[in-house]
This record gives sequence, C-alpha cells and structure tokens, in this order.
Amino acid sequence: MQLVDTHVHINFKDFQTDLEQVRDRWLSNGVTKLVHSCVSPDEFVQIQAIADQFPEVSFAVGLHPLDKQLNADGWNPKVGDRIKSLALSDQRVVAIGETGLDFFKSDSKSAQIAAFKSQLRTARSLNLPVIIHSREASEATRAVLQEVNAEVPESPICGVMHCWAGNPEETQWFVDLGMYISFSGVVTFKNAHDLHESAKIVPNDRLLVETDCPFLAPVPRRGKRNEPAYVLHVAESVAKLRNVELAELAAQTTSNAIALFKLKN
Repeated sequence: MQLVDTHVHINFKDFQTDLEQVRDRWLSNGVTKLVHSCVSPDEFVQIQAIADQFPEVSFAVGLHPLDKQLNADGWNPKVGDRIKSLALSDQRVVAIGETGLDFFKSDSKSAQIAAFKSQLRTARSLNLPVIIHSREASEATRAVLQEVNAEVPESPICGVMHCWAGNPEETQWFVDLGMYISFSGVVTFKNAHDLHESAKIVPNDRLLVETDCPFLAPVPRRGKRNEPAYVLHVAESVAKLRNVELAELAAQTTSNAIALFKLKN
C-alpha cells in the first residue's frame, strides 16, 4: 500500500532536530511521495535542499494569504514575478501555492484577493495546479476562481482545496469548479460532522489526503506534532467514512495525487 501526503511543511523548525527519523516513519507507513507546500518564496532554497535530501519530495512555490508582509504592505507584483521565476527554475516544482484567502485572522481582504488572483494566473500560464488555502472565505474563494476562469474559459484553473473543512454545499461548489478536495487530520475529529459528510460526497477521482504537518495532528495523535507518517490515520478515517477498504482509498488517492501534480513514479 502506498500513500501520498499532498501537503507538508517539513522545513519548519518543528523538524530541525529529527527529520531523518521522521522520514523513517513516513516510509514505514507507506508514504512514498510528499508534496511540500510553500508559504513564502523566501522558503524556496530551504525546500529545495529538503528535496535534494529526500527524492520522494516534490514542492510548490507561492505566498500564503497570512504572510506578514502581504498584510502589512499589500500585494507587490514583484513578488508574483519572483514566484513565476522560481517555479521555472526547478523541474521539481509541481504547483503554485499555497495561496488563497483567510478571513479568519486577517482584515487585509483586498491584498489577499490581489495576491490570489495573481498566483492563479501564474499557475495557468505555467500549466501548473494551484494549492488553495481557504478559511472562513469559501464564497470569496469561489468568486475569485469563477472570475479568473472567466478570463480564459478554455483553460480553467485546476488545483486542490487543501486542508478542507467546508460543509457539503461548499464542497460541491469546488467540485463543480473542477477542484480536488484534500482532507487533513481535521476529518478524524469526532465533532467535525459537516466535514464527515463532505468526505462522503467527493468523487473518487477528486479525493486527496494530507497532513498539513506540523499542524492538526489526527486522532490518535491529536495534540502532538503532526508528521507525514500520520497521513495513514487520515486515510483510515476517510476510508471508514466512505465505507471502502483502506487499500482501495490509498490506491485512489495516490493515483489522484500523481495525476494532479504529475508526480514521477
């Protein structure tokens, strides 16, 4: 059985002292590929170094909606130029992101929207998928995607709603827009009832799993540092919700991840 963790942040300081051991554990749990997300282009060289060390790691480049500079100074188009240049500089870049909208912790809505639109257009120009963060912003996220898609109707944006926590209606919005839906450790939480229902309705060929480590460790590791090995617990939970065998769920989500990110076998 193989699994792909489609969203990690193993460059964070949480992993500075034991990354080799963390890798041993993800390999032991069948995690054969990882997609490393990016919260700022300043991380790019550090993420590259991790991919040099661990060939199963592919990665993205982008700017997170809660980036401090974005919230302080607004969107600088030069950052968009840098993201595009970095994406072109390394064949292991498989996506733009993470980008998106987060209205839970920030009031800088206009800057976030400008940054999001720019990165969506970059992803389309490079024929790359986009990794989308959306928190307390489902309607606005959908509106931006619809607007950018309308600019070039024959080339709609493809990508993933990462660490998805939306209700079934919101889930259907993004499925209808052609997006993949990725579930994290949140889906293992007992009281995440709406999310459990969402996990049941995503089409087989749009389903992904992730950890978003070091955040949001799944049950039974909740409250501890999350790590890629624990994507197994996410897969187990989603398989149970969808009433399928774990091996079937793992094979489907692995196939989907390879297709979306064009991962090498």
